Amino acid sequence: MMEPTLQARRILKTRVDATSYGDACDRIQAWVAAGRSCYVVAANVHVVMTAYWDGLYQRILEDAALVTSDGMPLVMGLRLLGVTGQRRVYGPDLMLAWCDRAAQLAMPIYLYGGTAAMLEKLSAELQARFPGLLIAGTHAPPFRPLAPAEATADVARINQSGAQVVFVGLGCPKQEQWMYRHQGQVKAVMIGVGAAFSFFSGEVSQAPRWMMALGLEWLYRFGQEPRRLWQRYLINNPMFVLLFGAQVAKYRLWGKRRV
Repeated sequence: MMEPTLQARRILKTRVDATSYGDACDRIQAWVAAGRSCYVVAANVHVVMTAYWDGLYQRILEDAALVTSDGMPLVMGLRLLGVTGQRRVYGPDLMLAWCDRAAQLAMPIYLYGGTAAMLEKLSAELQARFPGLLIAGTHAPPFRPLAPAEATADVARINQSGAQVVFVGLGCPKQEQWMYRHQGQVKAVMIGVGAAFSFFSGEVSQAPRWMMALGLEWLYRFGQEPRRLWQRYLINNPMFVLLFGAQVAKYRLWGKRRV
């Protein structure tokens, strides 16, 4: 059975796919059934701007099986580029949507990233939310580049667990780089979910849903971690507005076609 074609647009240099939670989960399920080793990127402004400045990272995004509109600016971007009715496909919520389906279908998952304490709390939270969810394994890698033997051992551990989907919580750009390097080695679908591990373990609070809906999640997160996030939000966000504003102006000037 052929996979339905995805509608997509380029926001700056990055392809962003027009999808939904249901469609994304259907595709993940089909890839699992086909035994495909591939990865999903949940893209926000930080991801798009990192790719704008870094050609190697841009190629990593290009090789992704699916790039979702994780941030509201990208949702609005897709709409401005002609994808009417596009909604957010937020990495943490995609994680929950897949866990719900995985629990129903008895499809085991793996959690890779964070700390051992975080993974313990995250596993308990997910299994409380989704009774019957099979967590085949967890691993918290060290916060440094892995030696080749360590990377090989991590892949072997994941494959031996029998997991069919691996959630990767290493943050941008590390998680995308990790998935790209191990595509074809990890015998599962890999999904980068950013801060989801921190949110669902209770170590970091999520922005209220009304702030998310208004595209103000960045302000909430900046208030929580200003030292870590100041460059992301105070430099990348204004630069994105300028660059994407120019793209939309060109799109409107030259007609409604992919730009």
